[in-house]
Amino acid sequence: MPVPLSQSTGSDLVSSGSERLLFFFVGLVVTFVLIRISVRLIRAKVRWWPGNITPGGTHIHHVVFGTVFMLVGGVAGLAAPDDVHWLRLAAAALLGVGAALVLDEFALILHLRDVYWTKNGRLSVDAVFLAIGMTGLLLLGARPLGYDDFLTPGQTGGDTVLLRLLAILVNIGFAIVSLLKGKIWTGLLGLLVPVLPEIGAIRLARPGSPWARWRYADDSRKLRRAYRREARVRQPLIRMKIRIQEFISGRHDLPD
Repeated sequence: MPVPLSQSTGSDLVSSGSERLLFFFVGLVVTFVLIRISVRLIRAKVRWWPGNITPGGTHIHHVVFGTVFMLVGGVAGLAAPDDVHWLRLAAAALLGVGAALVLDEFALILHLRDVYWTKNGRLSVDAVFLAIGMTGLLLLGARPLGYDDFLTPGQTGGDTVLLRLLAILVNIGFAIVSLLKGKIWTGLLGLLVPVLPEIGAIRLARPGSPWARWRYADDSRKLRRAYRREARVRQPLIRMKIRIQEFISGRHDLPD
């Protein structure tokens, strides 16, 4: 027997949302893997694979299909009645499919030209990996900036709510500083994982980041330390990340 909305608990709502998020996550991951298999087969010019879709000589990129899928999935999820559970799950999965196709060509959208297999094209893989990481953390129970504190019913005084709001604003501030210091993963994932933004904010900025340009004078001690750390620590980690990503997505080695 269905539970009336007035009698439903917060855990029921969270469970329902997590289920839709799981379908979105599966759609995102599976579609990314399949589209990367497809483009690698096209790049290898495998004869039995259909290849690019080029009606009338116009190459239709998969970001076009992704945009349509995201629109249909998003609108269907909003319009579906609450009691039509399967439709809401299908809409979430379709939204994940569309998100994967769009993010896989994020670099093309950013640069407004086809940089898919160039070094700039790695940005698309970063975008997909970041989306997968953040969605995975949400599935594991992470909540952005502790918003559950405001959704969970309880007897809390005004001072407690004010302190929670202040903590959230401080965390956002640290995350913004991390992003300005060129630490994209730390800043964004830090919205879900406590302490990460603080670590990113207090450490040295990356050379070339807005923070380094604004705060580090040319030939200053901090800028020299930032370059040394970039060469000694960050570059090896970036090379390892690229090897892992390109094992999955293919090599991005064409000139820009």
